[in-house]
Formats: sequence, C-alpha cells, structure tokens
Amino acid sequence: MKLFDLGGKNAIVTGGTKGIGRAIAELLAEAGASVAVSSRHQEDCDAVATAIAEESGRKAVGVACHIGDKAQIEALVEKSRDALGPIDILVCNAAINPYMGPLAQIPDETFDKIMATNIKSNLLLARAALPDMIARGGGAIVIVSSIAGLRGTPVLGAYGISKAADMQLIRALAVEWGPHNIRVNGIAPGLVKTDFARALWEDPKRAEQRVARTPLARLGEPADIAGTALLLTSEAGAWITGQTIVIDGGVTIG
Repeated sequence: MKLFDLGGKNAIVTGGTKGIGRAIAELLAEAGASVAVSSRHQEDCDAVATAIAEESGRKAVGVACHIGDKAQIEALVEKSRDALGPIDILVCNAAINPYMGPLAQIPDETFDKIMATNIKSNLLLARAALPDMIARGGGAIVIVSSIAGLRGTPVLGAYGISKAADMQLIRALAVEWGPHNIRVNGIAPGLVKTDFARALWEDPKRAEQRVARTPLARLGEPADIAGTALLLTSEAGAWITGQTIVIDGGVTIG
C-alpha cells in the first residue's frame, strides 16, 4: 500500500541484529527501504544485513557501532550515508540494562553509563542524521523506549529513568525539528520475548504473573513492535510527532 511504501528511503536501525531491532529492520526493508543494520559486532551486522538483502531484494549493509562512543556514532551515520545515500529514517533501538536492583545501591558509574547509553546516544544519533533529513525535506526518527519509563519498579529504576527521559527527548526534538518536516516519535514496548529481556520472561513464575496481568494474555514478540515502527516512518504516520505509543498487550491499562 502506498501509505506504507518506503521505496527510495534510507534507514539506520541500531540494535538491529536481534529481537525488536531486527524485526524493524526486516519490515522496513520489506516496505522498500535500504537499511543499515547496526550493533556492536561487525560479523553479526554483516550476517543480518545479508539475510535482509536476500529476503527483501533491497540494499542492506552492516555497520558496527558501540552507541556509548560518540565517534562511533558519527562514523555509523557517515558509513551508512556512504553505502546507502542520505539518511531519511533513524530507529534508535539499542540500549543497555546492566543493573537490576534498588536505586539506593546502584554504583555511580553504572547509573552514568545507563544514562549516557540510553539517552545521550539517541540525541547524538539524531543530531548526526539531522543534516541529511533537512536537506531531504524531512525525515522520521523513532526511539524505542519502554513501559518501564511509565511505571515505578523496585529493580529497574535506572533503566526506567532513562526510558522516561527518552520520552521527553522525543517531545523536545519533535517541537524543535517539526518545522523541518522531521517527525520524532517513540515506541514503549511491554515485556517482549527478546534476548535483552530474557531474565524477565525466562523465569516461568515471573512470565506467568505478567501474562495473568495482560489483557491479551500473552507476552510480546518482536514482530508485534515492528508494525508501529513502519507506521511512524511512512506516510501513514505523516501527521504523528512527539508521541510515544505503548505496545504492551494492555498491561498498563489494567
């Protein structure tokens, strides 16, 4: 359908070799976009990019990047531009959660690392892609947040703070960059069965409790998130900006 056609668009997806990021990269390519797939390890990026190109018939490249490093972020955008052309779409999916426990006990350096990686990196990525989007007459940025940014938690406090800040970053950039026809939106998934959240859903008791509190009575799958990313990066979402869409099977309405 034309509203969801991304033909001629060039996209970067961070954290794109597994889980939600890979599902998004695959769907954007299926919709016609050329895609740069990024994660920390080049061999993983190359393998996923090759698979995407073979399955979609679109151009896909792998570009390794540690999003905690500003120089690598700038190199990611530059290398993606060199391989694909100017960037139209940026999906900031990569994040970290190295600590589970009370905020009263989190080491200072761990807290700082979470904030830099989960918030500052998204700003740096967006700023690096900004000139291309302005020159192209517009663009779309999607930041993957989490419902942890909407709820209190005794064990994911720092992660939740970073994800709440992402939602405000989305609103601020949407206001600043809207006059350039650049849309900035977010997605806040609930518990999705990914490697990143494995500690939460592989525990049978914990998973059972979450399913029991979920109106749709199941945990999420990466594909459940990808469709909203396509909406937000295509013409179908042309008048949506500054929003964070919750995709959680109904947990937060219960």
